[in-house]
Amino acid sequence: MFMSYKGKFTPKNPSKYKGNPTNIIYRSLWELKLMSYLDKHTDVIQWSSEEFCIGYRSPIDSKVHRYFPDFWVKKKNRDGKINISVLEVKPKAQCKPPPMDLRKKHPRRFINQVKTYGINEAKWKAANSFCKDRNWDFKLITEDNLGV
Repeated sequence: MFMSYKGKFTPKNPSKYKGNPTNIIYRSLWELKLMSYLDKHTDVIQWSSEEFCIGYRSPIDSKVHRYFPDFWVKKKNRDGKINISVLEVKPKAQCKPPPMDLRKKHPRRFINQVKTYGINEAKWKAANSFCKDRNWDFKLITEDNLGV
């Protein structure tokens, strides 16, 4: 059976979604898994996906670009306090610089991975600053966090 890596998510609890609950797009199966969790979890008060942007300066062209974080989540913690988090879903391999041995074996792939990591790092730095100003948390979610 073929399973799409992109598609529309239909929430079971549309009132929890901050934005248009009829137009929620997932871009990976990991995002789909997290959407399902956020929709069903009783401690999640409200959530959204790619509903706002953060400006960041690209290290590649030095221009300001728009970054749309994967998720915004308002959740009640175990102690009853309300916490807001911005979540970015990424493969663990994209959360660190590429291995140096790739430089000689596959120079083009190495350069592309260096660029991807540099852009991601700039986005995450901007997101951390954005969240800190609002007393929110910024978290990277990888396959380790999703149990896949």
